[in-house]
Amino acid sequence: MVSRQRVFNLLRTMNSLSCQCPAHGCRGNIQVSNATPVKDYAFEIKNSTVRYGLGVTREVGLDLVNFNAKNVCVMTDTNLMTLRPVQSVLDSLTKNGIKYEVYNKVRVEPTDSSFKEATEFAKRGKFDSFVAVGGGSVMDTCKAANLYYCDPDADFLDYVNAPVGRGKPVTVQLKPMIAIPTTSGTGSETTGASIFDYEELKAKTGISHSALRPLLAIIDPLHTMTMPEKVSNYSGFDVFCHALESFTAIPYNERSPAPPNPALRPAYQGSNPISDVWARFCLQTIQKYFARSVYNADDIEARSSMHLAGTMAGVGIGNAGVHLCHSLAYPIAGNVKTFVAQDYGDEPLVPHGLSVVMTAPAVFRFTAASDPDKHLEAAGLLGTDTTGKKQADAGAILADTIIKYMDTMNIENGLQKLGYAHEDIPDLVKGALPQQRLLKMTPLPQTEEDLSKMLEDSLVIY
Repeated sequence: MVSRQRVFNLLRTMNSLSCQCPAHGCRGNIQVSNATPVKDYAFEIKNSTVRYGLGVTREVGLDLVNFNAKNVCVMTDTNLMTLRPVQSVLDSLTKNGIKYEVYNKVRVEPTDSSFKEATEFAKRGKFDSFVAVGGGSVMDTCKAANLYYCDPDADFLDYVNAPVGRGKPVTVQLKPMIAIPTTSGTGSETTGASIFDYEELKAKTGISHSALRPLLAIIDPLHTMTMPEKVSNYSGFDVFCHALESFTAIPYNERSPAPPNPALRPAYQGSNPISDVWARFCLQTIQKYFARSVYNADDIEARSSMHLAGTMAGVGIGNAGVHLCHSLAYPIAGNVKTFVAQDYGDEPLVPHGLSVVMTAPAVFRFTAASDPDKHLEAAGLLGTDTTGKKQADAGAILADTIIKYMDTMNIENGLQKLGYAHEDIPDLVKGALPQQRLLKMTPLPQTEEDLSKMLEDSLVIY
């Protein structure tokens, strides 16, 4: 391979020999520096292999045969254990002679403790591959168990995102993982992110590295037919915010610092022309199918489309990233008091999709000044007529568009309905501040006062 220095020398030679006449003087004017730029200048698209189709789960056993798997860990939760998605997976494994053990104690909205419990199960089983069947909680737990199983001497905080943890890059080889989502929202089947509640801080954080990405994502729309209405609703708003946040994130060439080595380029790199394609697709799909998929559980076209949109949004956020809605959502979920979400069991819980959309109107009023045209475009993709609208009104227009969707989908009217009051705002801000990985993806700098105001404006929305 030609060395980097020889490439630089060749470019400089081309520059010196190019025609310098007025008609052609701009040609060959290539400026090359050996120094690493302050801001990044490139982006990468990394992704799991995605397989989509009605009934495609039947192939998972053959995939494991092709991986030469001998002992497989299947992870799911107790709610799914007796339902069709898990049974379809186990039938395929049995048919193809795959030895497996099932871990069905995944916690919805996992914690550091539940991650550790799943890891201990993996270590006892000595598995050579993993299959996750479920929503984001299952897939994130499986990623973490795979990581700490493959690096048994690691301290738990070694890989957790800074400043909560040490944020070490993953250098160990992980076992092959197949992700089979049963909800339409997290996109975890294509990302290198694994999110959990860090109990000591009462806030969410996570692990983020491309090595955690599943090797294969099997997207089977048949699994969405078992989703209850509220699960479909809240997970759909996760897709909604994934698309909006990745679309409006800081541009990749404005993010800093540039990595000294391409291997150190972070998973979340900023908005870019390729991730924007996925975001636009998702917003158009939401406009057409979101309400149908929630209120017509047997509408296979709508549920299939939202299931695909969830994966497409995962491709976008897995490379571009998310920002303020998710930063603020983590303490909203982590500090839950008494709110019990319908269709999510009897324990106090703020589902992830609900926590992210709570602040979305306030967030996009704030970020609109960074790129009014893009915010107007997003509103248009969601069905709002933006013809002749002023750039100065972009934030208000997008916020009003979001509120109309929240109203249509009967989303709780602000943080007060989730049990929060004005006096809780300082603690919510405190929980958001450690989310530096996400806060830095915001297209505008923000102060603690800015975060406080967005939360205050979200206490009552309608």
